[in-house]
Amino acid sequence: MIAADVTEKHIVITGGASGIGEHTVRLLAARNAKVFFGDLNEQAGLALAASLLEQGLTVSFHELDVTNVESVETFYHAAIATFGNIDVGLNNAGVDHTPARMLEVPDEDYHRNIAVNLTGVWYCMKQLLTNMMESGGGHIINLASVAGTSGAPSISAYGASKHGVIGLTKSVAIEYAKSNIRVNAVCPSFVQTPMVEHVMSQMNDKQKATLVAANPMKRLGKPEEIASAIAWLCSDESSFMTGHSVVLDGGLTA
Repeated sequence: MIAADVTEKHIVITGGASGIGEHTVRLLAARNAKVFFGDLNEQAGLALAASLLEQGLTVSFHELDVTNVESVETFYHAAIATFGNIDVGLNNAGVDHTPARMLEVPDEDYHRNIAVNLTGVWYCMKQLLTNMMESGGGHIINLASVAGTSGAPSISAYGASKHGVIGLTKSVAIEYAKSNIRVNAVCPSFVQTPMVEHVMSQMNDKQKATLVAANPMKRLGKPEEIASAIAWLCSDESSFMTGHSVVLDGGLTA
């Protein structure tokens, strides 16, 4: 058996058209999983799916707005209709906001972060739990962040949403452990993704240097590094793990 064997597993991913989500879709499909993924960016999602289908991989894309409960329901119904019951659900869709102290963060940015990063996970988890209860079990993986494990100055709204994701992960893991449903979180630090690049584009050179220097490894993470950890979680090798957060931060929180 190869490491992180996900062969024939039906894995559903939100926010799969870019960043960590895209790299995870690519990696899992390459390892012969059946990947159904969604994203608000329909054009990017369809392009990624077409590229992977040309390689003979088993993927399907469906447009998704995780803040809209009807969109979420339609997405998961389509996922089940396409590949059958869901083995693993990865809730990856997320947004950020312009770095600023709390008084300078518009309320609209706070509400958007909560809507996408936390309420969206809530909606998706309800669909996943319903299917997994009926099918006899499964694994839910939520994308949180190191910003959800400690204070996150300048990104307080984002940090609040990720603290919520970790709390939700722990609570639901306990509630459904006897139903053979596992729930874990993944907590990356700054990773080289379009979202992080957007945040850093609003920083001056000193702020960027400080951000990188704070990491003992003196670099940003790579999205493929996070995808590899997610692949392990998707495999049966993680079968005794639930209610925990896998931190991938280059030693930042050590």
